[in-house]
Parts: sequence; C-alpha cells; structure tokens
Amino acid sequence: MKILICDDHKIVRDGLRQILQQLQEATIIAEAGNGDEALALLRNDTFDILLLDISLPGRNGLEVLQMVKEKWPLINVLILTMQPQEIFALRALKLGASGYLTKDAAMEELLIAVKRVSEGEKYISTSVEAFLVQHLVDDKPSEKHNALSNREYDIMIRIANGKSLLEIGHELAISNKTVGTYRTRILEKMELTKNIELTWYCMENKLF
Repeated sequence: MKILICDDHKIVRDGLRQILQQLQEATIIAEAGNGDEALALLRNDTFDILLLDISLPGRNGLEVLQMVKEKWPLINVLILTMQPQEIFALRALKLGASGYLTKDAAMEELLIAVKRVSEGEKYISTSVEAFLVQHLVDDKPSEKHNALSNREYDIMIRIANGKSLLEIGHELAISNKTVGTYRTRILEKMELTKNIELTWYCMENKLF
C-alpha cells in the first residue's frame, strides 16, 4: 500500500506517518505540503491512497480532489480535515472521495478507514452518515450555493464566518484583490449584496 499524505502542517504529517506505519501493508508513505506538491508527486509515481486535507494554501482540497479524480480516477482519496462534515462532506463525496474523516477521529478509526478505502470501499463516520441521510431528506435542488464552484464555496464559508478579505487571502495564498473578485462573483450568483446576508444564508441553510 503506497500512501500520499497532503497536509500543510508538518507536525500533522509526522503524526499521521507514525500512525500509518502501524499498518503492515503500508510500504511507502510520502508527504506533500500543498496541492501542487501532491499533484507533482502523483505525476511521477503511483499511489493507492491519498490522505487529503481541505484547508490548503493555493488550491484547496476540493480542487485537488477534483483534479486527482479526473487524471487518476483509480486513486482512493480519503479526506482528513478539521472542516466539519456539514460544510464539505457532501461536496467531497460527490467529487469522488472514498471517505471523509475529521481530525478529531480516534487513531483506530483512521486505520480502519485507510484499510477499507484501500480495498475499494467507502468510509464515512457515523456522524457523517447521519448528516447525509438528513441531507437527502431536506435537500433542495434549487439551493443557490449549489451553483458555486468549490473555490467560491470555500471563500463564501470563510466570509460568512466573519473573516476579512486580507485574512482569507493569507490563508489561501492568494491576493486580497483576488478574494474580492471571488466575493463579487459569489454575491452575484447568490443574488445577495452584503456579507451579512451571506452569513444569514449560511446559518439558515446550516452550512456552518
């Protein structure tokens, strides 16, 4: 089993490596600090599993996931993130992720998830499963946020959480001018005019 870890925090990658080394099947464990590094490694080598964070500098995890599944559809991608499942799980699974775990999961659950994903199965936690079932009951095809791209959706959530354009630009390694362009596009698609309206929309639709 060849595993690629993509996370922008070295201490997280080191911790994951130590956990994954408990798997006898894990023959190679490689690391990438951002999406571009991960894509470069995938171009030069073959991996069975990609452990992928969502909050990454530059390309976010959903953008990386989409590119990976388009170019290397046989790679099993397990999302491992601090982002709550209510925000990103459904999008990740629709894009082809084999599983979704939050970083507060127990070590044992991570190992189980990696094994199942390596066998071609899907893995979601009980809480994610409950959320998805509820979403199927409540889903409205006309919800405006469904029209947003993955990058737009990510930035919308950050704006709705009260972050400034400068903060968002720093977190995503893009200019605040670029973030402003995204904000304008998001407001147009959502048919809104102010940040506070985005916040209310996200609250009403339980996006955070």
